[in-house]
Amino acid sequence: MIQSLLIANRGEIACRIIRTARAMGIRTVAVYSDADARALHVRQADEAVHIGPSPAADSYLVGERIIAAARQAGAEAIHPGYGFLSENAAFAQAVIEAGLVWVGPKPDSIRAMGLKDAAKALMQEAGVPVTPGYLGEDQSPERLLAEAEAIGWPVLIKAVAGGGGKGMRKVDEARHFIEMLESCRREAQASFGNTQVLLEKWITSPRHIEVQVFGDTHGNVVHLFERDCSLQRRHQKVIEEAPAPGMDEATREQLCAAAVRAAKAVDYVGAGTVEFIADASEGLRADRIFFMEMNTRLQVEHPVTEAITGVDLVEWQLRVASGEPIPLRQDDLAITGHAIEARLYAEDPAKGFLPSTGRLEHLHFGPADRVETGVEEGGTVSPLYDPMIAKLVCHGADRGEAIDALLAATAGTEVWPVRTNAGFLARALDAAAFRHAELDTGFIERAGEALIPPAEPPELLWLVAARIAMEDAGDGPLAGFRLNAAPRRAVTLGRGGVFRSIDLAEAAAEVHEADAEEDDAEAAIVSGYRDGDAIILFADGTAYRFDLAARGSGAAALGDGAILAPMPGKVIAVDVAEGDQVEAGQRLLVLEAMKMEHALTAPFAGTVAELTASAGAQVQVEALLARVEKAEG
Repeated sequence: MIQSLLIANRGEIACRIIRTARAMGIRTVAVYSDADARALHVRQADEAVHIGPSPAADSYLVGERIIAAARQAGAEAIHPGYGFLSENAAFAQAVIEAGLVWVGPKPDSIRAMGLKDAAKALMQEAGVPVTPGYLGEDQSPERLLAEAEAIGWPVLIKAVAGGGGKGMRKVDEARHFIEMLESCRREAQASFGNTQVLLEKWITSPRHIEVQVFGDTHGNVVHLFERDCSLQRRHQKVIEEAPAPGMDEATREQLCAAAVRAAKAVDYVGAGTVEFIADASEGLRADRIFFMEMNTRLQVEHPVTEAITGVDLVEWQLRVASGEPIPLRQDDLAITGHAIEARLYAEDPAKGFLPSTGRLEHLHFGPADRVETGVEEGGTVSPLYDPMIAKLVCHGADRGEAIDALLAATAGTEVWPVRTNAGFLARALDAAAFRHAELDTGFIERAGEALIPPAEPPELLWLVAARIAMEDAGDGPLAGFRLNAAPRRAVTLGRGGVFRSIDLAEAAAEVHEADAEEDDAEAAIVSGYRDGDAIILFADGTAYRFDLAARGSGAAALGDGAILAPMPGKVIAVDVAEGDQVEAGQRLLVLEAMKMEHALTAPFAGTVAELTASAGAQVQVEALLARVEKAEG
């Protein structure tokens, strides 16, 4: 058995691998960049080695530094996790040539599945069904257009070296084909350095079904059943579940057998995923499920497979890499219940899913059965790496029970001031179509704005914020209170510089009357806390900030001219000073965020009554930067 293991990754997957390795008595070594010096995975490992500057290209993606770190720490093996170098055949080969154990498939297996066209040709030879299309070497626009016409519209253009949703274009008509082909090739060149493409028939009701496979060095290959990853946004998976809804035993048997054939065709060792696209227009049928690609690594969504099978896939990886056979035979594996996973991302759905970064001043996950994360309260979400904060996983006796559990977990998640998609996830899980398993990869796009939580809080939350403002506890957290408790007086609150006075007595009476008309009064329970001169509320996974009027000043005095940071960032220029006269639209300061400059201007003519921002300062979202007092008249 491996005695010491270096994890060539970061974040939640590094923490996940460390947990299993520790349980097996294996010493763990973490690697970290400058940005990750205080990261959770660094502190959880037995030892940590610095590998370079913050950008991944200068640290986590430099194979020579990873191998040097393993030698420095005396590690016996390297586990790549997923992403970064996990599917880099050259790195895998270098690890083996350095005399280290590679916890992953053979380099030749990675190469065989690395290019989509070659992989599809190989699968055809192995008797694995593939999507109708064109894989030829003639890449001239004329030949590709002719092949697209023969396949029938719509068709999908895919970069052969693509991945992560890049290098893909759907084309509905012949007149758009050349334009879309050129666009696809430009993106493929920029992302993968390879302009070759293949063509596939566009599936009208596609479901993304994948099968977990596992091989060892003794010639054994098993499957651990399927997962459904159809809920995607811009080709990125959002919610995954196992088993696939609507999958009958006969179809499952044929699908999983095809996945095992695919793995055997490349002499596969370790954990891998064979991905299929299903035409679900008439339900899941074996003759309408086609091979897409094989991911030669552990998948992000592997916890749902672990939940329904009771298997620790990382433990299997380490045992197989140590030369042991797969711990269980195919007949020993069975499905128990249903599991579902949601990816919690640092992004703002109300602003077009703009990435959100910064310090996690408040972090509380809802009641999931399993939370996989690489961050903690007080930590930082960096713009340099993947924006996933955590994976929330729930398991139930059936699909409905699992959905209800994950809905509670996402709706009960509280993160501030970093924005997340928790409210978006909760709405997706609670959508009638999702509950009825009316799924395909276009689900989120069709649902549209219905899945986006409101940018502005409903009226009831203003009252909740006012109640917290009146609490004697001051800065302490307050959770699970009711809206119809006895009020005491009025309070002035604002959002985005607009303030209003709330009479608690009148508002409470209105809420009490509304509750009397509702069967479920519990629907009006939220959580929140006071943070200095702000109230932070959480409702169904979405965070809202309310500002308290400054003592000694009225709502109008503090209100309309408040200049707030639209997102976390760095103040790079301040053009005014307190007391300056400004005109409407005049630039006051410049905020740099997400590698872009954002000019913040005066909303009207007046005087700079307050200026809290200074050049070089890092600020959080909705921080008060300046306040303009409107000129008389």
